[in-house]
Amino acid sequence: MKYKGTLLLLLMIMASLLSAQSGRAYAKEIKQHRKHYKQEFLKEERSPLDKKGVKKLRFFPVDERYRVACTFERTPDAEPFEMATYSGITKSYVQYGVAHFNLQGEQLQLAIYQSLRLRQLPMYRDYLFVPFKDLTNGDSTYGGGRYMDIRMEEIHDGQLVLDFNKAYNPYCAYSDGYNCPVPPLENHLGIEVTAGEKGFGGH
Repeated sequence: MKYKGTLLLLLMIMASLLSAQSGRAYAKEIKQHRKHYKQEFLKEERSPLDKKGVKKLRFFPVDERYRVACTFERTPDAEPFEMATYSGITKSYVQYGVAHFNLQGEQLQLAIYQSLRLRQLPMYRDYLFVPFKDLTNGDSTYGGGRYMDIRMEEIHDGQLVLDFNKAYNPYCAYSDGYNCPVPPLENHLGIEVTAGEKGFGGH
């Protein structure tokens, strides 16, 4: 009996160590992702931020609870539509599918879109777009919502992982003069998503 208790304790310790190791690896992955994200502002010709501005980007602490497993439902018969942007023009998209997931005890879903323009370009035809709003908008995050990007290859057998730690602001969060899509009403979440990029600290 004593042996079984010792074995159980050892197994619990090992599980705890493995979990901690996994958590550190994940935090490192997100740190690298954010480093690359910042570098892209300095490479992009139409970037709204220079080195000074990039230093004012802010993020929530990494929280692995916001890396959520989803079931994916393809919507092959969806009709193309014009998604509004904050500049007043529209951009052509089609709903590619819907991700269903549980977060903070709520059963939620987000529509996933494909740009009709980008799918004509070989380099970007597998890019998918997930714009969303949540209850942090206008408070700790940009009022116009945030975005996530995924690739078709990330969807396997009706399964997908959405990582809100990688949620980012549209260029409109930093400056005027950009055509940033407005997250459709179907992608407004009734919870606070305290993960990913915060509101810009440079205003």
